[in-house]
Order: sequence, then structure tokens, then C-alpha cells
Amino acid sequence: QLREEYIPGNLGFDPLGLKPADEAEFVTMQTKELQNGRLAMLAAAGFMAQELVDGKGIIEHFTN
Repeated sequence: QLREEYIPGNLGFDPLGLKPADEAEFVTMQTKELQNGRLAMLAAAGFMAQELVDGKGIIEHFTN
């Protein structure tokens, strides 16, 4: 069971002090990180689809 004060993604580890103090700014940063992660997953899926289509890895495309 989750604690009432638990916020997903906030593990209390912020050695560089990048977490915003303002709650609204923190929610905005969370949304930006989620969108960035989703975009990265789409990019990885594109790499895999390209490899399935032509049988070459992503590095092989750059070396030829």
C-alpha cells in the first residue's frame, strides 16, 4: 500500500538540486519527463522496425 505523501517518480534522490520547489513546476517537469520517455520509446521501436525490415542494425546503416 502506498503512503499518502508518496509522489510517483519522487524517490528523494536529487543531489544536483534540480527538483523545483514549486508544486506546479514539479508537475510540469513530471509531464515533460513522461513525454520525453514516450518519444524515446517510439524512437527505439523505429530502430527495431528498421532492423526487421532490412536485416541491418542501426550501426551498420551508418558504417556503409
